Amino acid sequence: MRTTRGRGGLFSGTGIIVAGLTATLIALVFPVWSYADRSGTGVSVLNATTMTTRYGPLSALDRDFITKVRLAGLWELPAGQQAETKGTTEAVRTAGEHLIEGHTFLDARVRDVAARLNLPLPNQPNDQQKQWLATLDAARGETYDHEFANILRLAHGRVFSVVAQVRATTRNSLVRALADDANTTVLDHITVLEATGLVDYDAIARDTASASAPPLTGSPAPPREPAGPGSPVPVTPSPSRPETAPSAYSLPPAANGPSDDG
Repeated sequence: MRTTRGRGGLFSGTGIIVAGLTATLIALVFPVWSYADRSGTGVSVLNATTMTTRYGPLSALDRDFITKVRLAGLWELPAGQQAETKGTTEAVRTAGEHLIEGHTFLDARVRDVAARLNLPLPNQPNDQQKQWLATLDAARGETYDHEFANILRLAHGRVFSVVAQVRATTRNSLVRALADDANTTVLDHITVLEATGLVDYDAIARDTASASAPPLTGSPAPPREPAGPGSPVPVTPSPSRPETAPSAYSLPPAANGPSDDG
């Protein structure tokens, strides 16, 4: 009787310990399983949306970046030319010159990259960019100078973080080189815009703090067989006039046919 009770007690105690250890193990394993990459998340998405090219893997983020570079030129080139004629200070007009020079160069670069990767490019600014151009069209005098400096500085600040992310993560040599060029150009533009003395840093800080992560800009479809580079077409935006609507600006053709994405 005593032996049976002793064994029963021993078995009961061992069972409790084993059950406790099992529960602990489950508790430790469950979070790992919960946060592990599964279908539809993390690495699986990266692999599913990344295409193989002769220049290295091309991710959806890479393609979105290429689209954003093109979109930037489609509205910042007209804005730069406009600043040369509407700016009331030498600093604003100088900033306009930098925008024209920088985005003429970048537009040629992005067209070449898109042609090599056989990616379509947008041919019009997006809705937000058209609104910015409309605001600049309507502004006059010192108000124009202030709007120009702050709208362009805000836009460049947003794209600066995108360039850094792409440069840090891309595995494609063409995208990496384009990100280097974009980084240099964007930083130059930020510098000359701030040199106007008109940038409202508090407003930019508030916008940055309240902004959510920007969505993809309708990046081009995955590439097919890589194509040779096309001949870059210089962007020559039409002169700005007070009555000119954003849609009236002369825009260059896309590298591989028109696209309204963006």
